Amino acid sequence: MPQERILVVDDEESVRSVVAALLEHSGYGATVTQSAEEAIARLQQDPDYDLVLSDVMMPGTDGLTLLDHICTDHPGMPVVMFSAVNDFHVVTHAFRRGAIDYLLKPFDHAELESIVMRGIEHGRLRKQNTIYRHNLELIVSSRTGRLRSTMQDLERSYDITLEAMGDALDLRDEETEGHSRRVTAYTIALAQSMGLEADELRTIARGAFLHDIGKIATPDSILLKPGRLNDEEMTIMKRHCERGYEMVRKIPFLRDAAEIVYSHQERFDGSGYPRGLRGEEIPLGARIFAIADSLDAMTSDRPYRKGTTFAAATREIVQCAGKQFDPQIVEVFLAIPKETWSELRAETGRSTPSTRSVSLCRPTVARRKQDG
Repeated sequence: MPQERILVVDDEESVRSVVAALLEHSGYGATVTQSAEEAIARLQQDPDYDLVLSDVMMPGTDGLTLLDHICTDHPGMPVVMFSAVNDFHVVTHAFRRGAIDYLLKPFDHAELESIVMRGIEHGRLRKQNTIYRHNLELIVSSRTGRLRSTMQDLERSYDITLEAMGDALDLRDEETEGHSRRVTAYTIALAQSMGLEADELRTIARGAFLHDIGKIATPDSILLKPGRLNDEEMTIMKRHCERGYEMVRKIPFLRDAAEIVYSHQERFDGSGYPRGLRGEEIPLGARIFAIADSLDAMTSDRPYRKGTTFAAATREIVQCAGKQFDPQIVEVFLAIPKETWSELRAETGRSTPSTRSVSLCRPTVARRKQDG
């Protein structure tokens, strides 16, 4: 075992000599200094001491000030104070400022050896604890990194699964092919302009992409009907919000996104479905999505009409602010350069729509099923 090193600080030469002799007799390596200033300088040059023994009352810088320096510059280094002054307040101050023990002069060899052993053991345990915490932090950091990587891989797998679900819906209804991807791109652009955090963006993007997933449960006779739906058929069609919500909310990482699926047909004035929510009762993601969804519905070609321009669609959205749409989000929408939408549409692989317009502000019930 390497010899423990002890720094002795006392302004009296006789005390320094006696303490050093006793320590060396017990097998320790002792270094003596005659002032706090000298001790501070020595510790700056060579901080590898296992224990410091310091007098309290010394000319110039006293032992308690030295204790403060050690606790600040060499945290974890054990310090034992010794003094001929048997004053409760001095002892209390020493402990409060970081001393691990206090030894009264005069002391015998046994007392010194006992306190030194405790002090060195205290320092050893502190070092072990520091090493343990450091190693634990490394382990936690390593495992957190692996867990984060695993979660990212899992999240990518989830999103691939979501894309497959959205594509499955597109395959059922060729009229709206690519709608989920386009409306998701529009929704993300709008949400980013509102300054939403990354986690919220992911939730809103997933809700937007899966908004019509409930239509998988809608009979083909209704979903693919070429003409207008009658009242009974429209009632069945409207159930896709609740059906989609029930499907999605059972998946833990999609629980928040499920609220967008549930609320994507609500209107700001309360005239939407399935719950007739009004204003901020509608989840923020659903209010953002409503504008993106309508933008794509108006600018996409359908067998029964041609899509309008983005400029014309923007005018319709402005007219519906406060009715179908949250007016504050409409303001954000208007601040986004118009070419952004055509660029996003091009990136999702769809052609530019033609110039014919379509009304948006009539009740949702009257809208064609495919536009929702």
